[in-house]
Amino acid sequence: MTAPDETARADELRRLITYHAERYFQEDEPEIADAEYDALVVELRRLEQENPELAADESPTARVGAAPAPRFAPVRHAVAMMSLDNAFSLDELYAWGQRLQRLLGAVQNGEPGARDDAAIQGGEDVAPATEVRSRPVQLVCEPKIDGLALSLRYESGHLVQAATRGDGTTGEDVTANVRTIRSIPAVLDLGDGEVPDVLEVRGEVYMAAADFEELNRRRAEAGERLFANPRNSAAGSLRQKDPAVTASRPLSFWGYQIGEVDGGAAGPAGSALHSQGDCLALISRAGLPVNPEIVVAADLDEAFAFCRSLEGRRHDLDYEVDGAVVKVDDLDLQRALGSTSRAPRWAIAYKFPPEERTTVLEEILVSIGRTGRATPFAKLAPVVVAGSTVSLATLHNEDQVRAKDVRPGDTVIVRKAGDVIPEVLGPVLAARPRGSAPWEFPTTCPACGEPLVRLEGESDTYCVNLECPAQRVQRIAHFGSRSAMDIEGLGEQRVAQLVERGLLVDVADLYALAASDLVDLEGFGELSVANLLGAIEASKGQGLARLLVALSIRHVGPTVASLLAGDLGDLDALRQAGEAELAAVEGVGPTIAASLVAFFSLAQNDAVVERLRQAGVRFSSDRPRAGGERLRQTLAGRSVVVTGTLDAFTREEAEAAILARGGKSPGSVSARTYALVVGATPGDSKLKKAESAGVPVLDEAAFVRLLDTGELD
Repeated sequence: MTAPDETARADELRRLITYHAERYFQEDEPEIADAEYDALVVELRRLEQENPELAADESPTARVGAAPAPRFAPVRHAVAMMSLDNAFSLDELYAWGQRLQRLLGAVQNGEPGARDDAAIQGGEDVAPATEVRSRPVQLVCEPKIDGLALSLRYESGHLVQAATRGDGTTGEDVTANVRTIRSIPAVLDLGDGEVPDVLEVRGEVYMAAADFEELNRRRAEAGERLFANPRNSAAGSLRQKDPAVTASRPLSFWGYQIGEVDGGAAGPAGSALHSQGDCLALISRAGLPVNPEIVVAADLDEAFAFCRSLEGRRHDLDYEVDGAVVKVDDLDLQRALGSTSRAPRWAIAYKFPPEERTTVLEEILVSIGRTGRATPFAKLAPVVVAGSTVSLATLHNEDQVRAKDVRPGDTVIVRKAGDVIPEVLGPVLAARPRGSAPWEFPTTCPACGEPLVRLEGESDTYCVNLECPAQRVQRIAHFGSRSAMDIEGLGEQRVAQLVERGLLVDVADLYALAASDLVDLEGFGELSVANLLGAIEASKGQGLARLLVALSIRHVGPTVASLLAGDLGDLDALRQAGEAELAAVEGVGPTIAASLVAFFSLAQNDAVVERLRQAGVRFSSDRPRAGGERLRQTLAGRSVVVTGTLDAFTREEAEAAILARGGKSPGSVSARTYALVVGATPGDSKLKKAESAGVPVLDEAAFVRLLDTGELD
């Protein structure tokens, strides 16, 4: 018998899943992240498997999507638009592959048990009645686009109907809206006599990342609330009652499947289509876009390798993907394997670890950075996102808080993509507490109490008090950071400790520290004191480019610092240069030049620089120019991209070496790239692009020769 608490939990899960499915599929206003919705479904499916008496035909685990919204005319699909079963880890993906292999063996050999649902779906690893291994079967591997599923029906080559998936059987008529999407042709581009009488193309409507950012920028300028993510903005844009609104939104489409097909080149009932590859080729020939990342895998091992590779480079794509889809390529095998009530047995969706979750925004605080910039951030109820616990997330600036309209007490969507700083995307308005009031940006610095100033024409707000203790700690910590003077052991907490004890007022004080100053401080032992002082001493020889970065000059980062160091060669020459001379340095310009002149014109900054000189900090370029001459411009006008870890160069040093020789070092590979330098653990996407574009790939030794000669081996 089912325990009462399990029955109650199953009922609660069905209610929650149904509610959130309607919010997601019908209203385009989800209240929880995809991962949290998936977890509810997984829990209910487990309860139903463990307690079969709980399972019911109307259970959401047996349904696809949600019923069509009443504001659209219903469209009944000639061929059901099914969902996909999910694998949430590589172990689950491998388990699916093993079950598929046994099931295919039974199908290929005409054995019984080939359609045993338990053998292919989640749950126990139940084998078919006859244990037969399959012959190798090709698999098609595709990115799982995070968008909205769409069916396009063409009759005699003309678009006559477009519908959402709905509940898989009946969708919503969005034809008028779809006609505004430029990548979807109104008439198929096939030769005479090749156009099928009926061709239904299925795919995904999405919004590219760059288009999404531009749309939100325009909405922010207009004072409108920002969209939380590309998927919700795409779905909401497509499902508008007014096609003019859809037309104003930058929507795109990828075709990935054929539904109903009859007549013309396809032959009766699509007899000319034998594989998923054939279907994709037909979609492409018809003039509809097909994703270039789709590959055909010879076996399961290659398919799994694709999934791992795509997960590692998901952020290199200009659109959101939340997983990978693996399909049996052969259409006859697909038909033999069949489907359950909601999903095909011949495909699986491998879901990547979630990068978005919902949690409660407990408080909005403001931090003061090394330049005085006041940055609002959210204190959150801790939540695991992308494999790590997140309790703080950035809110960027005053305008972003206003545009997103996030408030203390809100349930919010939090995103953490890879190593990117966690970000609050927006509130779940349906869960907002009553009486909530908009958050107001403070008028005084939380660290020193002095007024905060917003500069004209800028979105950032600053504390302009140079004696602000928060700025002091941040400036000194930045001075010792890896990209600056690289003083190991000088983290923010240690700097705060030294500032509080009165040992550090500015960065020059670091070089006056003695062992006797540190031995009595908490956390300092004899070895840690020696290590810190040794790292400080070693930093004196870092050179001009790193020193410029370390000084916290506004607008001067590693790239600009390398350009200045390569052109002027010495800090004294830079300090004596006027705005016109500095602005003439390629890549610098008037804004940075003005910032440099303003920095060195302040007496307190000049005094710090002189004390750094007295301490023995090197003011010359990392690679001094012989006789004052610029390095030979062996890479003039050429773009050289670096990926991976080199032995003799840090990434910054490699890029500085390229810039000093007149070259450019962009972050991505294109057809105009002169060469790609590859070190250990390179980025797969850059290598792939270089190979496809015919860009030469160099190892470190060839890179050194390139710097000296400008020639490729």
